[in-house]
Amino acid sequence: MIVDEDESELPAGLLRPSRRPSQVVPALRPVAVGVYRLRRWIRWHTTDVRFALTRVDTDLPWLAMAHASPLLRKLGATEMWLQHNKVVNLRLAVARIDGLLIGPGETFSFCRLVGRTTRRRGYVEGMMLEEGDTVPGVGGGICQIANMVHWLALHSPLTVTERSSHSEDPFPDEGRTVPWGTGCTIFYNYVDLQLRNDTRETYQLRLRVGDTDLVGELRASARPEVSYRVYAKDERYLRAGRTYFRTNEVWRDVTGPSGTTRSELVRTNLARTLYDPTG
Repeated sequence: MIVDEDESELPAGLLRPSRRPSQVVPALRPVAVGVYRLRRWIRWHTTDVRFALTRVDTDLPWLAMAHASPLLRKLGATEMWLQHNKVVNLRLAVARIDGLLIGPGETFSFCRLVGRTTRRRGYVEGMMLEEGDTVPGVGGGICQIANMVHWLALHSPLTVTERSSHSEDPFPDEGRTVPWGTGCTIFYNYVDLQLRNDTRETYQLRLRVGDTDLVGELRASARPEVSYRVYAKDERYLRAGRTYFRTNEVWRDVTGPSGTTRSELVRTNLARTLYDPTG
């Protein structure tokens, strides 16, 4: 549904976003990135957070959630070679996460596990979002793994302690298998996805790159007693002048062993679209 909306009803920061010094002077961007990365590195090595680092080849006995997402999608005018390169990047990053155990009190950090996606480590150019544009970038496409891990986590008692999303919606839905607004953005090392295990059980991430899909499982050391359903509500497009914004609410139904269900608002999303939804 397209809804005409007065500009006063939308956050001013979306319509007239303030520009950081590194955006005004592009030469400052590497300096800013270096500062952010140094801050994160210091935090990693001075915090009392226990990061999950142990990987094993054997499966934990209970399947908590499974999902598959297509490797290749029709995304407007995006060059398909970037998507094929993405598969190369996915295989390298998956190898750093598959089999990971997240024990009680431990925290999963995507950036800490995967590390920097450099050519020296075998990564190639894939599709990345940069300042609202799709551009080639070394390591591009591995956000699909973060999207997968976040989706699995939403179907579990794991606590999402850090997550960032794109401020733009780059493509209309094509083969979408999960609600819009549940994805993640990753930029080493300070834009991260982190999950904390506040339960008494151990959880395990199993990931693999198949012929057509990225396949993920979240496994547990004990049989799950709670089930989850994640869905979107109030899907709309808002228009301000010639600019369109997409909005929705992501909800989660949590059903306990007694059959009682409670509903939780996970997130309200609002992002500028990079396409014309009326087309």
